Amino acid sequence: MLIGLAYDLRDDYRAMGFAEEQCAEFDSPETIAALEAALVRLGHRVERIGHVRALAARLVEGRRWDLVFNICEGVAGRSREAQVPALLEAFDQPYTFADPLVMAATLDKAVAKRLVRDHGLATAPFVLVTRSADLDKVDLPFPLFAKPVAEGTGKGVSPASLVRSRKELERTCRRLLARYAQPVLVETFLPGREFTVGIVGTGPSARVVGTLAIELLPGAEPGVYSFTNKERCEEVVRYTLVDDAEARTAAELALACYRALECRDAGRVDLRSDAAGRPHFLEVNPLAGLHPTHSDLPICASLAGLGYDRLIEAIVLSASERVGLRVTKSGRLAAR
Repeated sequence: MLIGLAYDLRDDYRAMGFAEEQCAEFDSPETIAALEAALVRLGHRVERIGHVRALAARLVEGRRWDLVFNICEGVAGRSREAQVPALLEAFDQPYTFADPLVMAATLDKAVAKRLVRDHGLATAPFVLVTRSADLDKVDLPFPLFAKPVAEGTGKGVSPASLVRSRKELERTCRRLLARYAQPVLVETFLPGREFTVGIVGTGPSARVVGTLAIELLPGAEPGVYSFTNKERCEEVVRYTLVDDAEARTAAELALACYRALECRDAGRVDLRSDAAGRPHFLEVNPLAGLHPTHSDLPICASLAGLGYDRLIEAIVLSASERVGLRVTKSGRLAAR
């Protein structure tokens, strides 16, 4: 099968003058090389496309692929992850992962939490602070947790996100509003264990790959799975595959949230438990990172015995089945 690879490369945006934090969600050359190599080992031909503008130019020229493997994060706006899927749908081009609606709804953490809550699934109470005047509307018991509503990779999350007083809340929210120019999600702090659950498949066929417990080591920023801790995860974070009663509850909740939000092909759901050990939905990543050793989903797949190539294969097969493509083990399209 001919697979087009759509991605945002950190080096490209650094060359455009983007700051390091602005590039945090974009991919490294190592990720693109690893993904391309895995697809080739699975029997596919791969054509590198690049970012949304490069994709748009090729589509207008009439270029097509059997499938586009899309890992573009987008640059600006809370619907940035929806840009490439929307463009691909406009040209009737099959692609991996969630559709534009799901990408936009899940990047906005408040929208995702409302949808999860409406399905009767556990998520912490929250308030959205869109401007400083909204701070008066926050009527939740401390401690609270504050973070930008539409960022990924832990951007905007630091030890200051955990606030224990009205003064700390106001200071943190004003700083986040000014720095990220978007609303701040303020939710009840969950003091229990933190999990991330890897999932592959779509709808009824979706299944849990594994559940990781996240443990911060000495030298990590204390108390939070922050942007800095995620960037330095090899040094300051321990990921452990867990299967105790609380972890199984987390996995069940994660799968229910993944299905409720209509994610496709693969993704990762983050959860944290309350003081009683009851897991709650934090957020979902329908476009999870795919660096073989640095990203949570491949780490989960590796620890669960699935491996990187099998993870990529599961994603391609799920997408192919959705759009009616039959793929042989050699990566060829089978006759219908």
